[in-house]
Parts: sequence; structure tokens; C-alpha cells
Amino acid sequence: MKIGLYPGTFDPATNGHVDILGRAVKLVDKLVVGVARNADKNPLFSLEERVEMMRVEASAFENMAQIEVLPMTGLLIQFAQDVGAQVIIRGLRAVSDFEYEFQMTCMNQRLNADIETVFFMADPQHQAISSRLIKEIARLGGDIRPFVSPLIARKLMEKIGNHV
Repeated sequence: MKIGLYPGTFDPATNGHVDILGRAVKLVDKLVVGVARNADKNPLFSLEERVEMMRVEASAFENMAQIEVLPMTGLLIQFAQDVGAQVIIRGLRAVSDFEYEFQMTCMNQRLNADIETVFFMADPQHQAISSRLIKEIARLGGDIRPFVSPLIARKLMEKIGNHV
């Protein structure tokens, strides 16, 4: 069984994240979506909220591969080993993403050469989308509906409304 790991903070999940997820399930029999704790990013949503939102988003692809959404803590390569992943799935939007991802991939390769990293280029319609920008647009009263699912839009607006 080919197992892939799609890690991320997903604070919140965007249409770009969901696009990568939908493309990743075509490569593996099982996809583990690892929702990172990552306190350094100061997430708006709790880890539990992000896991639950990703479970709903991922449910649309359950007919294509087995999908499991799990909270992820610690070292990415260790988590990949723990879930039996042979491949880590990452999305790239811009050159700035590439620099960071290149460094991380090189380090992960040194830590475990048996786990490959596969990159998906962002679909052109999603290249400018980031969770950080979505949150900023929402805080400033903009329309986020073109960039996230209806569920995420509703949850984000509820959360922002509580933080304004």
C-alpha cells in the first residue's frame, strides 16, 4: 500500500490546500493529512478545530483513496515514519515557497532517504491564496468565499467576529 503524507498548518484550509489534496489522492492508496500544531505560526484556530475542518474538506475525496486526518506534532520526518508514509506531498505557489521547501526536503532526505517528497505546483487560480491572506481579508471585511469552502468561510467569519 502506497501511503502519502500531506502536512500543513491549514489555518484555515484554502481552496489551494483542497486542490493539492484532491490531486495527491491520485498518487497513493492512503493519504494521511497531518495537521501541524506549529505554535510559531500563532494559529487562529485550535488544533482540534483545524483537524475537524480538514476531515470535512477531505471527505469529498474518500472515494479516491483512504484518507486519515491526524494532529501532527514534532519532526515532520518522524511523523512520516510513524504513519508509514513513503512520500510527503507538498504544494508550491511561488519561488519563495521553493527556497523553504528545498531546504526542508534536503534535510528530510538526510534524516530518512527512504521517504521521498513530491511537489505539486499550485493551480494558477490558487497561486495567490494563502491562509494568512485569507485571514487578513476576513478581518478587513472582504469577501473570502472565492478562496475557501462555504464551511471554512462560515467558521472563519464566526472566529473573526469573536476577535474583532
